[in-house]
Amino acid sequence: MSPLTTVLAAGGNDTTQLPVTSFGNEPFWLSIAKALFVFVLLLVLTLFTIVFERKVVSYMQQRVGPNRVGPRGYLQSLADGLKLALKEEIIPALADKPVYVLAPLLSAVPAFLAFSVIPFGPMVSIGGHQTALQLTDLPIGVLFVFACSSIGVFGIVLAGWSSGSTYPLLGGLRSAAQVISYEIAMGLSLVSVFLYAGSLSTSEIVAAQSSRWFIVTLPVSFIIYGIAMVGETNRAPFDLPEAESELVGGFHTEYTSLKFAMFFLAEYINMITVSALAVTLFLGGWRPPPFLARVDMFSEGWFPMIWFLLKVLAFIFVFVWLRGTLPRVRYDQFMKFGWKVLVPVSLVWILLVAAIRTATLQVDNRMTLILVILAVFLVVLAVFYFLPQPESTEQSGEGSGLELVPAEQGGFPTPPLDLVVPPTPRSLAVVGAIEAPAPTPTTDEADRG
Repeated sequence: MSPLTTVLAAGGNDTTQLPVTSFGNEPFWLSIAKALFVFVLLLVLTLFTIVFERKVVSYMQQRVGPNRVGPRGYLQSLADGLKLALKEEIIPALADKPVYVLAPLLSAVPAFLAFSVIPFGPMVSIGGHQTALQLTDLPIGVLFVFACSSIGVFGIVLAGWSSGSTYPLLGGLRSAAQVISYEIAMGLSLVSVFLYAGSLSTSEIVAAQSSRWFIVTLPVSFIIYGIAMVGETNRAPFDLPEAESELVGGFHTEYTSLKFAMFFLAEYINMITVSALAVTLFLGGWRPPPFLARVDMFSEGWFPMIWFLLKVLAFIFVFVWLRGTLPRVRYDQFMKFGWKVLVPVSLVWILLVAAIRTATLQVDNRMTLILVILAVFLVVLAVFYFLPQPESTEQSGEGSGLELVPAEQGGFPTPPLDLVVPPTPRSLAVVGAIEAPAPTPTTDEADRG
């Protein structure tokens, strides 16, 4: 079944009197109209998310949020955008100007492109043509989203390198490590979704959730993806590439005016995109809740787009909630959690889901299926139980990991743990003058006194 046929069957609209257009064969004006709609939708959602975040955080922290521009401050993000566009642009003297200018574009443009494969509604009638509420569809749509997010990180890395400053460079390096660590976990978390949906197309994944959402079938994948998407978007508590308390502003420290606004825009659009992808993969996409799916009005026409936007806003609220409550993690904690927790759990979960899926498709007897699932679960527990545990080492002594190798032997010039600052001649003279005892006066000096 093609993606268009799947979406058409899922929408349930009558197409007997209207021509049905497929992706790539639509009228040119219809493709342009949908592209403009996606662009405007992302801009409006970005403006709303900025105000929404400031309002929610101010409510959580019991303080006054934006309340000056517009009714109750709801136009504050629009005013901030105009201010950034009109501010003076300053380029550092040591910056690599071509790369410095290219970096914001590499962050903002892929953020818009990634949303092009997200379905946000069923088939609708536009200008006498039946078309899906989706800009385009690909057989590997989810991989296209990953590719766009990977390209967007190049903008952050190049921005840190091209600025000619230390703090942006550190932020860019952190971003590279963050992508390597958390994109692997994010990709592994979606393998089980592909196994159950039988496709990498976003529209077919939505169609596969017609009876049950994947958040119920694959809860572990949903949790891993939710954690990884926070790290992927550089949001608190994983906002290490920015880290205002350590790196001033991280990779965008040396950016001003419209270039800084593009980084700002890319961050919020990436939030919206990963939230929309989570809705598509785990929450049924534009489909209504299961208890309302039987009502035709809630699952046909333009109304399902409301369900899609409500689910996306729920994820954005979680982003804001995390920022308002959790402190930033340390860099070593961040890397350890990604490599030692998320990646191993994802691998074990893939094996478990693959075994259960295979047994479900090939075993007809329900009792046999339950026994197979129980056997797989016991095997996984046994593997974890019999894994060799690392032996605890003493804090000092041989093999403790605290032995220092001198720089002459190829080690790092690390100062000793019992560091003593060597005295300087001036400090010796001062200390000697303070601690030296006063000379004993002679008899002649005492008689003169």
